[in-house]
Amino acid sequence: MKNAYADPYYDAHDTIDLRSDTVTRPSAAMRQAMASAAVGDDVYGEDPTVAELEAKAARLVGKEAALFVSSGTMGNQVAIMTHTRRGDEVIVDSQAHIFIYEVGAPAVLSSVQLHPVESGTPPHGLYDPSRLARAIRTENVHYPPTALICLENTHNRYGGAVVSVETMSRVYELAKENGIAVHLDGARIFNAAAASGRPVTDFTQFADSVMFCLSKGLAAPVGSILAGSSDFIRRARKNRKILGGGWRQAGILAVAGLVALDTMIARLPEDHTNARELAEGLNTHTCLWVDMDWVQTNIVVAHTDRCGVPAEEASRRLAQAGVLANATGPDTLRLVTHKDVTAQDVVEAVARIARVFPN
Repeated sequence: MKNAYADPYYDAHDTIDLRSDTVTRPSAAMRQAMASAAVGDDVYGEDPTVAELEAKAARLVGKEAALFVSSGTMGNQVAIMTHTRRGDEVIVDSQAHIFIYEVGAPAVLSSVQLHPVESGTPPHGLYDPSRLARAIRTENVHYPPTALICLENTHNRYGGAVVSVETMSRVYELAKENGIAVHLDGARIFNAAAASGRPVTDFTQFADSVMFCLSKGLAAPVGSILAGSSDFIRRARKNRKILGGGWRQAGILAVAGLVALDTMIARLPEDHTNARELAEGLNTHTCLWVDMDWVQTNIVVAHTDRCGVPAEEASRRLAQAGVLANATGPDTLRLVTHKDVTAQDVVEAVARIARVFPN
């Protein structure tokens, strides 16, 4: 089946790339829009396309204003800088992207301390409010003040698990009772909305700020959005400039984000269906195994221990067979479906993996 969203300028050379949804190529509609985008100097507030993207993104997630940033990591770090002061403490999940994959940036850039908390029983027990409550610091000369709780939805390290609206509501209530802000690392928040069948604003209403990526499942070539109150974004814009993130004629990139918001959100359930087909195929035809409770969106965590092969070696062998997957632990592989992976690609990927790691 031909993928209507595929990039006509890219030949995959028979490789099925399941490393991440960051590997997506921009659609033909994005490329065409980029060629004719209206632009201006965004640092001066003169790029009309960036302004349009920021306004549209803010409306989508139910916030007053938004800021176009270069990456999800930049969006998260600008949020932390804006919510906190030097010496504050930020509560995060022990497997959070902010804690694992952002190079210690909160300490380097904001001079804050991260307080990692075990989630509970993932994937369904993420962000147990009672555990978070115990992590909040009381007033004491020896303690850093707790200024921020960061949530992640969907949760990358827990296989794309969805944090329920009900859980987010309870965490938000806990935070407000203690005068603490809440930031949502919503890199894949539209996947959470698609999987739960709920509007994205059902989730984002329980966060003071939200970051979401345009360049993952939404398939834009570059960029993320940070959204919040008008005052928060005013201060965040200056922090983005501190980090060297001021755009010039960025409308060429922003217009791809506009196309992504218009055309890519509705197709995310296709990726979720393909992920389940992939997981079921691995369980049926290979010695890799997948806990199906973890397969809620577009991420599949496959275990290699039954094959007797470390994940890094398994990844190398699969690459030789034309299937790219990332090792995420000693015996776990992450495989991610996205717009450039069709249902036929999933069938072919399972067949190739079965030849390398037969059941």
